[in-house]
Amino acid sequence: MLYFTLYLITDRHRTNGRPLAEVVEAALQAGAKAVQLREKDLSGKELFELARRMRELTNQYGARLFINGRLDIALAVEADGVHLGQKSFSANDVKQFLENASRITHHTSRLLIGVSTHSRAEAKKSEEEGADFITFGPIFYTPSKAEYGEPLGIEAIKNIKTEIKIPVFAIGGIKKENVKDVMQKGADGIAVISAVIAAEDAGKAVRELRGEQQ
Repeated sequence: MLYFTLYLITDRHRTNGRPLAEVVEAALQAGAKAVQLREKDLSGKELFELARRMRELTNQYGARLFINGRLDIALAVEADGVHLGQKSFSANDVKQFLENASRITHHTSRLLIGVSTHSRAEAKKSEEEGADFITFGPIFYTPSKAEYGEPLGIEAIKNIKTEIKIPVFAIGGIKKENVKDVMQKGADGIAVISAVIAAEDAGKAVRELRGEQQ
């Protein structure tokens, strides 16, 4: 079980000059229960230091932490999971690595695995390879997801939910105005970046999004 329906993805370039930790903490205070640290342009050392701070915050507020694309950092900071892109290794690769590592260290690390998907084929493949959940989109147009093609539309959520059993988090242009429509099509949750990170009041944005999910 994931125990969250709002998946907050970071982008420190969209905080309007505020420290990322400050924005994330406001979101956590408002009830966000899952954060994906996605800062691909940082060096390994910089990302590790930021991940440690995110781990402190998520522990403080009882939330889960996922690290985008960096299994090593996810393990180093004892994150709850790792989030993989289509150009990354597969969920099955991660599970095999953890299994092999446990044989050597006699310590079992269980990480939740999320995968970004942008089509029916990618969604089905991710489930087959052992993903615990997927993000699926873009559902609506958003500049950050434009490179992944035309918006899929909300009917795509209903369609994919008939084909896979793992949780589906809709992503791409999700705002308080369309959350209800997305959830009514069967999404298990929403994944957001700018709707919270770029909001003037991150806490208020989280409360509004969570309220519309009900």
